[in-house]
Amino acid sequence: MIKTPAELELMRISGRLLAQVFEMLDGIDLTGLSTLAINDRVERFIVEELQARPASKGQYGFAYVLNSSVNNVVCHGVPDAATIIRDGDIVNLDITLEKNGFIADSSKTYMVGNVAPHARRLVQVAQEAMWKGIGAVRAGAHLGDIGHAIERHAKKHGYSVVRDYCGHGIGREMHEEPSVLNFGRPGTGMMLREGMVFTVEPMINQGTRRVSTLGDGWTVVTDDDRLSAQFEHTVAVTRTGAEVLTLRKDERVAKAAA
Repeated sequence: MIKTPAELELMRISGRLLAQVFEMLDGIDLTGLSTLAINDRVERFIVEELQARPASKGQYGFAYVLNSSVNNVVCHGVPDAATIIRDGDIVNLDITLEKNGFIADSSKTYMVGNVAPHARRLVQVAQEAMWKGIGAVRAGAHLGDIGHAIERHAKKHGYSVVRDYCGHGIGREMHEEPSVLNFGRPGTGMMLREGMVFTVEPMINQGTRRVSTLGDGWTVVTDDDRLSAQFEHTVAVTRTGAEVLTLRKDERVAKAAA
């Protein structure tokens, strides 16, 4: 569970490479693309440009390199040629990458074209909720502190937090201990220790937090068909806070300007 300094350095490499995947996607107009076309482009970039492995492909029998979750899809959306990204959609792209035996995991909800104000607000709050959770990470804090910070922020803005899915430890395996819930009570749960690495990945819904899995066995949707948004980073626990291993250039610039 605790990563050595050498292991952390390898995870930093994986994280930086994964950040480059999102930076590549940031430069693409997703309008009119199928989710399968996005998947294929990401796979080529990871394999050919970054000389890395798409860690999701083949994991638990999943055949693709990313999850593409559009509008009311909460998570685990399966790429296909029939699902076309339209103007006004929001789409979460959840991608994993393995290099040198270590895996990084991150996701971003993209707002495509002319997105309605209510959808933009949801996406913004979901991103803020992730950062609230990351802000609670430091050695000596507890897992419950992370979940509490996330849920408090979402509820303050009138949204619900999905409880069926959560963050997770990560390293040589995509899913390791501990589970990082997106709700909780301060001071409860496992105490965080320097060198732990896990994901923080809140899924925030406009309406009910209840979700259902479709017949494909993967795609998770909101029970009331309202929108859902998600953001995710892989973070390492430090003595004084969190090191975001998958931080993108645009986020570094925003933090520097804040």
